[in-house]
Amino acid sequence: MSYAFIGLDHVQLAAPEGSESVAREFYGKVLGWTEIPKPANLLKRGGVWFQCGFHQLHIGIQTDFVPAIKAHPAFQVKHLETLKATLTQQGISVTEDYERQDEGVSRFYLHDPFGNRLEFMERHYVN
Repeated sequence: MSYAFIGLDHVQLAAPEGSESVAREFYGKVLGWTEIPKPANLLKRGGVWFQCGFHQLHIGIQTDFVPAIKAHPAFQVKHLETLKATLTQQGISVTEDYERQDEGVSRFYLHDPFGNRLEFMERHYVN
């Protein structure tokens, strides 16, 4: 039998109990991602799902929650500087990564309201 990986479907990040409204505010309003409905059989678990480009981000509720401070998803962005300006205007602290710009990638990091590390990046293609 032959098989092939074709990519990611979704990334899941954990959040503390009762944090769905905070997730909706940050991921839905601040980042502008569309909330997508969870399947009915998963509603009782809590959490909230969002569409991010071709992929999904699932915020799952974890009873003994500890934020992911090193492990992180990296989101590709078009017009990264505009996103960074929008976030900083809203008082969200970002951490620049100037050390790796020679890779043809600009990036910055931030922590979501639950302390999970997120990377936002833009590739610079040479024509």
